Amino acid sequence: MTGLEAGESVGGGTASRWLTGWRVYLQLADRLRDRITTGLYPAGTYLPSEASLSEEFRVARNTVRRALAVLVEENLVITVRSKGRLVLREEVRHLDREYLYQAIAVELRGQIISGDLPPAGRVPSERDLRHRYAASRSTVRQALGVLESDGLIVAVHGKGRFVRPDWEGRLKTSKSDP
Repeated sequence: MTGLEAGESVGGGTASRWLTGWRVYLQLADRLRDRITTGLYPAGTYLPSEASLSEEFRVARNTVRRALAVLVEENLVITVRSKGRLVLREEVRHLDREYLYQAIAVELRGQIISGDLPPAGRVPSERDLRHRYAASRSTVRQALGVLESDGLIVAVHGKGRFVRPDWEGRLKTSKSDP
């Protein structure tokens, strides 16, 4: 199998030149990165399957996997089990995926302190947070658990999570404790 010829249109995109030579996976990663940044693959959508990309670019599936691994490493996409690779929104690309729960907790804490989430106001649902941060349910629950243990939010069974009306006193108390 060979790469695509110049100007050949496949799958809604046009290849500018063949994928040949050494480290083809890096060339493929460049092409996919360009498609993400130009909006051909917009944030919140899934990339085509490995098999589709392999067929489109006429490369081995392992080459596609290596290219996708580069994009995962760059936080442009994440792998969603049994679904594929999800393109991340710009605002969540900078977050450290290893400690994502801490980043979510810090961001929500900032919204509470700034007043974007007012006292007694509803905290976004687990589902909304999962979609916003492209995170698993357990990651979101871990972040919410941090805020609950800090005394900033409270869970009301069957209703959701809410900012504690008296969170300011709790925040000052927790900061002064050694």
